[in-house]
Amino acid sequence: MQAVMTMDAPSFAPASTSVRAQQVPLSFLRSGEAARVAKVRGRGELHHHLENMGFVEGAAVRVISEQAGNLIVEVKGSQVALDRQTASKVITA
Repeated sequence: MQAVMTMDAPSFAPASTSVRAQQVPLSFLRSGEAARVAKVRGRGELHHHLENMGFVEGAAVRVISEQAGNLIVEVKGSQVALDRQTASKVITA
């Protein structure tokens, strides 16, 4: 007599539907890439200036052009030029 062993398929809990994207500074994006602002680092005048230009949490940004780390980006319908140091303060996801 042969014993037959049955195995049920393993049940896995469904994975979360939201996948967290890696957070990188805006200065790491290249021409044509788009992302969302996760946060703006730092304090003081530069932080407030970036927020006034539209770099706020959740805002969509797209790199129009990039040269030597300096960027022209589109945010909230406007094109803004940022140097590498300033772009590194904007964290995207």
